[in-house]
Amino acid sequence: MPDRPILVFDLETVPDVQSYAATAGVEGQPERTVREQMGDRFPRHIFHRIVCIGALETHRAADGAWHVRRLTAPHLGERPERELIQDLANRVANLQPRLVTFNGTSFDLPVLRYRAMIHAVSAPGFTGGRYFERFGGDTVDLCDMLSGFERHARVSLHQLSRVLGLPGKPEGVDGGHVETMVRAGQLDEIARYCTTDVVNTYRIWLRYELFRGRLGEIEFAASERSLATFLATSTKEQ
Repeated sequence: MPDRPILVFDLETVPDVQSYAATAGVEGQPERTVREQMGDRFPRHIFHRIVCIGALETHRAADGAWHVRRLTAPHLGERPERELIQDLANRVANLQPRLVTFNGTSFDLPVLRYRAMIHAVSAPGFTGGRYFERFGGDTVDLCDMLSGFERHARVSLHQLSRVLGLPGKPEGVDGGHVETMVRAGQLDEIARYCTTDVVNTYRIWLRYELFRGRLGEIEFAASERSLATFLATSTKEQ
């Protein structure tokens, strides 16, 4: 039986101040007042609004290597949040892939499910598989897998990428800058930032597949070359 397609994805989010206001009884209050009540702590999952969804689709070919077919990062400057979620849900329904994330089980997937329900998105492709189950097998959360589900062994995507010799996050940009970038209208820059996270996650997954013996050294090298060719071609086309 051929390997299922792999879909690596990542969300970029900002606090949903209006949703928080609705639950805290401060609707209609100035945003500054609502934010003061929210505090500086990282918001609960339901109080995140999705501004960009990066996704990389890859298929295993007859040569045993993985070949990237598509890399996208649509954002709110291009379509509403509901459409961002619906498009991803449709891709999952059509591909029936294994999902690969970094910390997706703890963050991206719960946020995605909350936001889909808020916007009344139909996503049977997600519920038809075991994507939301921590040990279901349809989602590979590299943060969980590599740490053995041990909190003290967890590392960030940037830390792991750099230790493995990968580019990591762009200098001076991380998730904490996304809201400022949204306010500045830098949505294309957010998409590029999201894409780097997706590509780093994919390359870590390839390294993990090599470690597991699911990829031989020749197949691993061919998969890396295929990615490099895809990225170089995509850059020239932009």
